[in-house]
Amino acid sequence: MTPLIEQLTTAVNGPHLQTHKVAPALSQVVGRSFVIAYQEDTTRLEQALKREGLAITMLRQTDNPDLNGCASIYRCMKNHSRAWQRTARATAPSLIVEADFVPVVGMGQLPFPADLAREPVGIVWLYTCAPQLYSVSPQGFAEGFSTSLVAYVLTPRAAAALAEFVPWITQRYGTGYSTFDSELDRFLRDRGFKNYIAFRNYGEHGGIPNPEHRQHGFSGIHRADVLAGRLAFVPTYARSPQSVQSAKSPTAVMRPPLSYLRIRLWARLKGLGRLALGRFLRWPVMRGSSTPGRMMRWAIARHLTRHL
Repeated sequence: MTPLIEQLTTAVNGPHLQTHKVAPALSQVVGRSFVIAYQEDTTRLEQALKREGLAITMLRQTDNPDLNGCASIYRCMKNHSRAWQRTARATAPSLIVEADFVPVVGMGQLPFPADLAREPVGIVWLYTCAPQLYSVSPQGFAEGFSTSLVAYVLTPRAAAALAEFVPWITQRYGTGYSTFDSELDRFLRDRGFKNYIAFRNYGEHGGIPNPEHRQHGFSGIHRADVLAGRLAFVPTYARSPQSVQSAKSPTAVMRPPLSYLRIRLWARLKGLGRLALGRFLRWPVMRGSSTPGRMMRWAIARHLTRHL
């Protein structure tokens, strides 16, 4: 990190953003780590999580005749619900990641981005898509919103509340396509929970877009706007077409470095654009906050990093 960036980070962060000093490490908080997958090769992901001291349980989606004709995103939700059911019976929060998640090196030692002792914590997004900031506590914990389930932590109480979520989604949208993950925040908040986002993303969405998203008017392409460190392995989107087509390939060939940098640079610029346009920190939310300065400092400081 350059001296200028160090000075800017120190000046902007202030005492309210030192979550590393007050929060336990992620690996100390979570019990089980569930990997949600279908037929993807998750070898690298499993190895990376194990290196972080996380206990892994694979939850692979199986072919179920009862789900024939259901949208793939609906079947994905059903697979996530298996992790929710197990978490509801646990005594500690669970880390839940999808097969195309790429963690940063040292993810297990990063601070847990919520205070479990003081508040009814619901879901904690470690990777965010279209995030919004609602508030920042004096300790630097950020209540917020995200639409993605690429990587998140769920508490047992919140998991128990989600027992009603799949029937609720099915009643509203049927078994076809829906952006069910965008409904989780409101669903849990309506039941008294507070949801949180990490200061920076604890990993990347390394996969290629789900074709269903494009079929319904969404690009489906989303990347981490700012990473908490360097990635543990090469994402699928930065591998050769041959590797992408063969999910079981044991090798990965990097694209030309400039191409990889372009993808990450665009993600960083998009994140800065969302901040500048008031989409990450919405103006009505900031105007209604009793600590708008703290929120603004938090929102700016997260981008002051050398990591693409």
